[in-house]
Order: sequence, then structure tokens, then C-alpha cells
Amino acid sequence: MFRLNSAIFRHLSLFQRGSVISTIGRCQSIEHKCDAEDGLDEEQKAIQQTAYQFAQSEMAPFMYEWDRTEFFPKETLRKAAQLGFAAIYCRDEYGGTASTRLDASVIFEALSQGCVSTAAYLSIHNMCAWMVDTFGSDANRAKWVPRLATMELFSSYCLTEPGAGSDAASLTTRAERQGNKYILNGTKAFISGGGESDVYLVMCRTGDQTPKGISCILVEKDSPGLSFGKKEEKVGWNSQPTRQVIMDDCQVGVENLIGKEGQGFEIAMRGLNGGRINIASCSLGAAQASIQKTGEYLKVRKQFGQPLAQLQHLQFKLAEMCTKLVASRLLVRKAASALDHQSKDTVTLCAMAKLFATDACFDICNQAIQMHGGYGYIKSTSVQQYMRDCRVHQILEGNCQFERSFIV
Repeated sequence: MFRLNSAIFRHLSLFQRGSVISTIGRCQSIEHKCDAEDGLDEEQKAIQQTAYQFAQSEMAPFMYEWDRTEFFPKETLRKAAQLGFAAIYCRDEYGGTASTRLDASVIFEALSQGCVSTAAYLSIHNMCAWMVDTFGSDANRAKWVPRLATMELFSSYCLTEPGAGSDAASLTTRAERQGNKYILNGTKAFISGGGESDVYLVMCRTGDQTPKGISCILVEKDSPGLSFGKKEEKVGWNSQPTRQVIMDDCQVGVENLIGKEGQGFEIAMRGLNGGRINIASCSLGAAQASIQKTGEYLKVRKQFGQPLAQLQHLQFKLAEMCTKLVASRLLVRKAASALDHQSKDTVTLCAMAKLFATDACFDICNQAIQMHGGYGYIKSTSVQQYMRDCRVHQILEGNCQFERSFIV
């Protein structure tokens, strides 16, 4: 059950708690068959409504401009942090919300209806905060988690390298201990928040060439020897910067080791279980918004003397889209619950959810463009941005082809 903190209650009162929009996340044109509230308790519905209304007021009106100008909305993210959305499943001792992975999934789905790219960065930041909270020393938790929870500090997850993607265990970035410092050398690629984030959780090799030789070290932005590549030009996810993170004799204090030496691969893989659910949840939000906007468009667009909504072919297409969405949501929430309860099939279910939901939701967004016709291909029409932003979800956090190896 979601434990609402005082900031969330303040926000609920701001949006007139108890009289919030009852149709949150529903596609009106098909009699609520895509109801995102299904199966949630009253507190989860309340937090879903808060996240949804935040997305509609603080994100959706700016989504197009953030994408067009490649603007990273730090202040908006800090507003989200005031609601407890930056350390959702961190313990409350140092400012976390102490909620569940299912709660987080509900939040990221709702936020993604406002801006997929921005919600996805927030999901990565949550993963980093969780790593410090779960594996860090008491001193590390006390130092970093409160500042991550408020987003005074922004964070990035650094696993992928130019030559190591799905085969994460083959990474070559190395950290050599010299006295009270680690000296890091190597390059990380495709890092969300690169150059803008304040802390980087770097998976690096401190031992042999096996997965047991990998450690996790927190690298601060102002560390000597740390630099960044050019900002990548991307198809989507344009409201968050992506750069290489380059370490050339980068000096970091040994106290910034997260967990123990040799524990980094475990930290990375456990983080990715939740990351897969988070990214799948962001895809759910993109698909939900695309269906809702398509249903509205079909009502007002007329061809051959009648609204498109009256054409049976398009009705059936919309029915297929809704079926894919509901099936995806059920699988994602089942995987989130498995992670919460540490079920023996957690890894399999997280992989299934990521594989199925990101593929299905991209198909939904792509079909939404088709059903908008030429208008769907115009950048001021939001369905094309939902499609572009969720396309990368089939690639990151373990690409969908690789996910199959965790299932069979």
C-alpha cells in the first residue's frame, strides 16, 4: 500500500482531493475498457490521480517544446520530487517515500502521459537512489539519499560502454585502488543525464574479468579526470541529454564505493529488474495517452459524411489497441508485485513484462499515428512524440531480443 507523505497530501489538497477527475487514464470512446485504475486500492488511486494531474498541469503543456528545443526540465523534476516521486522505493529514514514497485509503476505510467522522456529520466534517477539506499553504507545513505530524494542532486546510471551493451559483464572500465582513492579509466556510452547529472553510479572492474570482478562506484560530477562527450542527437527522449561519460585517471574517494568490491554486477542486475518494470510502465503511459487521443480524434474527424468513429474497421483497430494495453498493464503489474514480494520467478516476469509491454505499446503508438492520418505525422500532434519517445524502450534496460534469454 502506498504510504502517502505529507508533500503528497498537500498536493492532493491543492488539486481538491476527493473531487479529482474520476476518468483519470480512461479512454472515453470505448466505455472505459482501458481503465488504468483497475485493481488498485484507494490510496493507490489517489496517488495515481496526483501523478496524472501533475503530468497534465506541469508536463503535458510543455512536452512539445521540451522535445523541440531539447530542454532538460530540472525545475519540473524537482517539483515532482516534492511529491515523493524521486525516491519512491527508498526507505523513509533519509527522505525516501518507502513505497512499492507496484506503486512506482502506477506513478511512472501516469507521469508518462504528460511527457514520456521526462518520466523515463525520473525512473532512472529512482533506480540510482535505490542502489545507494539498498547497497550503500550508512554514511553513503545519509550523505546522498536525502539530496537525491529532493533532486537537489540529479543522478545517472553508467553501465553501457561503446563495446559492451547487452553483454554487460564484458565491460572494460577499470578502477585501481591507490591509497584512499580509486583511479578510474574508461568510457560509458548512451548515459541519460550525461553532463547534467551531479552523480554517476559507475559499474567498473576492480578485479578479474568475470562478473565477480565488477564493482559500483559513485562518481561526482566535479571529480578530477571526469569529462563528457558531445550531446547525442536522438530520435526521441529529447527532454533529457545523452552523452558519453569519460574517465581519464578520474579520482574518487574509496568511501564512494557502493556495496562491496565485486558486488557491482549484482547491483546492476538487480537494478535492471526494477528498471525493466519502470520503462515498461512509461510505455504504458505513452500507449494510454495515444489511445485516448485517437479515440477523441476519431469522434471529430469526418470522412465520407460520417465521423471516423463510426467506421467498424477503425473501431476494431481501437479494440485491438486497448486489448494490447490492458494485457501489457496486467503483466507489468504482476511483475512489479513479484519484485515486491521477491518471488522466485521475479527475473522471468520482469523480462516478460519488458519484452511484451514495450513491443505492444510501441505498436499501439505507431497505430495511433496511422489512425490520425497525415495529422499524425505532424510534430505538433502529440501521438508522433509518444511513438518516438517509447521506441527506445525496446532497446534499453536490456533490448527486447535479449530479454528472451531470461525467459527460456
